[in-house]
Amino acid sequence: MRSTALLMVMAGCAALAVAWWSEYTLGHVPCGLCLWERWPYRVLAGLGLLALVLPRDAARGALWLCMPVLLVAAFLGGLHVGVEQGWWPSPLPECRAPTFHGGSFAQRLASMPRRPAKPCDAATYLVPGVPLSMAAMGGIYALALIPVVRRGLRVRAKFRGRGRKTIQG
Repeated sequence: MRSTALLMVMAGCAALAVAWWSEYTLGHVPCGLCLWERWPYRVLAGLGLLALVLPRDAARGALWLCMPVLLVAAFLGGLHVGVEQGWWPSPLPECRAPTFHGGSFAQRLASMPRRPAKPCDAATYLVPGVPLSMAAMGGIYALALIPVVRRGLRVRAKFRGRGRKTIQG
């Protein structure tokens, strides 16, 4: 179970590292949904750290909590892909273009965001030639981690079950 916990820490940190790398190295500007998609991976890394330091039964509970966190990550990725494809509008107001109403030029400049906003329907592609946006890859990544967590929990449960049989038998 500790190896699964360590894997969740590394998986959460890897997802965040890719996001930050694409932002600060490649110059991709994240949209509001992109920023929301990072939160489950922060929580995932935190739960993994908790599972590393807690006693076995509490660690097992922390790893079980990784499952809904990964489902939220997959949901946010799917939501973002739907916005990118134009299937539905973004639920976040910051994903819309800013509108400026009246006032002087100085007032308009003062009301502009400090950082250029990127609309949520503009997909960011990390790998040239691969038609998967970063949002789609994030959702797939989260879904791929769910069986890893389940297997880590099941392996430990089988091991613990065998130990009981040998003690009782």
